[in-house]
This record gives sequence, C-alpha cells and structure tokens, in this order.
Amino acid sequence: MDENEEGEATEREDERFMGAALDEARRALQIDEVPVGAVVVVDGVIVGRGHNRTRTDTDPTAHAEVLAIRDATRTVGDQRLRGGTLYSTVEPCFMCAGAASHARVERIVFGVRDPKFGACGSLGDVPGHPGLNHASAVREGVAAEACRELMVGFFRSKRAAARSATGIVDRGAGRGADRGAAADAAAGAIEEES
Repeated sequence: MDENEEGEATEREDERFMGAALDEARRALQIDEVPVGAVVVVDGVIVGRGHNRTRTDTDPTAHAEVLAIRDATRTVGDQRLRGGTLYSTVEPCFMCAGAASHARVERIVFGVRDPKFGACGSLGDVPGHPGLNHASAVREGVAAEACRELMVGFFRSKRAAARSATGIVDRGAGRGADRGAAADAAAGAIEEES
C-alpha cells in the first residue's frame, strides 16, 4: 500500500470510529448530558467507550474521554494504550488530553474545537507540548458537521427551554463553572460561525 492509499484508509477508519464516538455522544444526549462521546481504538478494535456523565454521576471528571480511557485500560489490562487512538466528538480539555498523554495514546482525533477549554490546539497543545515525555499526533475536523450539529442542537434546546420556563436567560451565571458552560459557549461560537 502506498502513502496515498494508506492515508485514505486512515481517513476511512477515522470516519468509522468517529461514528462510534457520535453514537456515544447521542447516549449522553439521551440522559440530558452535554453530547460529547469518545472511543479508544487499539489495533483496529474499539477497546473503550464513554460519554459525558458529569451531571449524572455528580463527578466533574466524568468526561467522555476519561471514561473511554478508563474503559480501555480495563479492557487491555494495562495503564498504557500504546498504539491507541482516542476519538472524541469535541476537542479534549486539559484533563482529558493529560489523561491521554499518561495513557500513551498515539493519536487523538476529534470533531470540533472547544474554544473555552480545548487543549489540543484551541487554548493549548498538551499532546504536542515539548516538556512532556510523550507526544500524540492530533487530527481535527473528522465528522465535524455532525459533531457540531449535536452540540448546537443541545444548547439551542436548553436555551429555548430556559426562555420558555422563566422568560429570562442569564447568560453570565455559572460561566466557567463546568464543561457544560464551556460547551454552551462553544456551541454559541459555532452558531455564530454557521
């Protein structure tokens, strides 16, 4: 297989596995969580899955990526996921990118940027930071439109429900308090771009 064919195969695999991450994001949506989903793939097999559960579990660390990494390390029986790829519908935050680094994930692939918390290019570059003893390759923009639609749709419905219930929307309350607020801002930014 030449480089061009190899690149096309990787793109097809990235699309397929991002589809699985999108399925996880839809699971988050079903339980009224910010729709972020993630999967970890090693040797072409999904070994870990996760979707946001921060509100459900009352746990600020229950991000999709961390849960997928935890699931993957249990599956492979090792804290290291060498050769693995983390797929996330939204750019991982500093915590999630740090967890991927600790797990020695080879690649991070995500759908859309998170301008408020993203640590794979938006606010910082954890996977490529020269001070770390492990670097991960990053690819962004895979299935971006589908990822963006989930986020935008979720926050539009939340804002509409808030307006309907109270007639007043306080856009400043709680900013930065959780990833939901950040994702709301990201969805707002995404809406502005659209």
